[in-house]
Amino acid sequence: MPDSSSRYARTLAWFDRVLVQPLYTARVRRRILQSVPFWIASLLTGLGAVGYEKLFAWAEEISFSWLRREPLLAFGLTPLAFLVSWGLVKRFAPAARGSGIPQVMAGIELSNPAQHRHTAYLLSLRVAGVKVLSSVLLLLGGGVIGREGPTIQVSAAIFRAINRLQPTGWPQLSRQIALVTGGAAGLAAAFNTPLGGIVFVVEELTQIHLSRFRLAVFSAVIIAGLTAQQFLGSYLYLGFPKITSPAGWYQALVMLAAVACGLAGAYFAKTLLWLNDYRKRFATPLAQAGWVLGCGLLLGGLAYLVGPDGVGTGKPIINRLLFQNDGHTAAYLFPVRFAGMALSYSSGGAGGVFATSLSAGALLGDGIAQLAHVAVADRNLLILVSMVGFLTGVVRSPFTAAILVLEMTDRHSAIFQLLIGAMLAQAVAALVDPHSLYEHLRQSFIRETLAQEPEPRPAAQP
Repeated sequence: MPDSSSRYARTLAWFDRVLVQPLYTARVRRRILQSVPFWIASLLTGLGAVGYEKLFAWAEEISFSWLRREPLLAFGLTPLAFLVSWGLVKRFAPAARGSGIPQVMAGIELSNPAQHRHTAYLLSLRVAGVKVLSSVLLLLGGGVIGREGPTIQVSAAIFRAINRLQPTGWPQLSRQIALVTGGAAGLAAAFNTPLGGIVFVVEELTQIHLSRFRLAVFSAVIIAGLTAQQFLGSYLYLGFPKITSPAGWYQALVMLAAVACGLAGAYFAKTLLWLNDYRKRFATPLAQAGWVLGCGLLLGGLAYLVGPDGVGTGKPIINRLLFQNDGHTAAYLFPVRFAGMALSYSSGGAGGVFATSLSAGALLGDGIAQLAHVAVADRNLLILVSMVGFLTGVVRSPFTAAILVLEMTDRHSAIFQLLIGAMLAQAVAALVDPHSLYEHLRQSFIRETLAQEPEPRPAAQP
């Protein structure tokens, strides 16, 4: 009788012939090899997003503490933080300024065979490092900024670096897919919103058909999101606000708030573009430094007058309005935050507008509710739709805005109001400007990048 070892060998041979070989084809092997670097980059993105979030939370709490303890420091620390943040960007990585999303959009457009070397100016690891440091310093000084746009640029830089490190002969996905996937992973990890990351790619980052990169995007979003959850827990960005939806006039008021916030967001974007053009008049480094100090002094004055509500990401304001609303939020907070966002963004340091736009929309929505004498218990739906409306007015990605707020709150009962509000905001914002803030800035970054000397080509392999 055959011994047990020979029976075991025959069983393994049968298993390999019947089950493994038909499934593990050359195409499957190639797809797995293509995906491994992206899985590694997704893991690094998740870890990076967690570290960035904790660093941002620490910096915001520090800024709140010194402002509460010594408000007069705002006239010194805020201008100093603005100046150092701007100086880092100007000296080491000019493309690290601002949000980061226009840079990723420009990088995707330039990631063709003829121009891909230029993407180093926008999405190198040095740019990513300066991005993080500059934004944290700006927030320490009281800047009104977010980390979500910067996280997307950092993530795209990680994916670009991993893609470039693959050895010769390794089956690669395209450079463009690497950047698109990095953008999706960055947003998913920043907000813990996987669907938002996928929709953002389709709606904002690229016009390419999803079938070209769906597997890469889906797997990157899952891995980056799960990695972030391992450290931060299965959290919601904004918790579980209670939603009521009275019939009749209230539904009309919600839609009116979406229109008002869409217009406000569009005019905020126009304000940023106007300030961006105006500061170009200051050609010399000394004049530019004067502009930055002026922005810091103005924001320092607002911080001194208003306190912690006038600085930071605005997430504490959103949480207070959704969960501890006393019905008496000061009407001046919206214009203060509006001005603070504009001053921080136009200072030339690094920082995004996603989270701050959500907080501005929440304040405007609560103000509309106060004017209409809406009961505090019934305000949350109006506030959420207003957040969607303002963000849509700024970035012109209505479905992304609606899905983000939906995932951040897990309020599926409000999905139709969020989607309708986003569509209305998009429609009225297009009357102000047919192009989004990011589209305008993308073209500017493309021109700026092409004017630079690209990094040299790597030496040919022997």
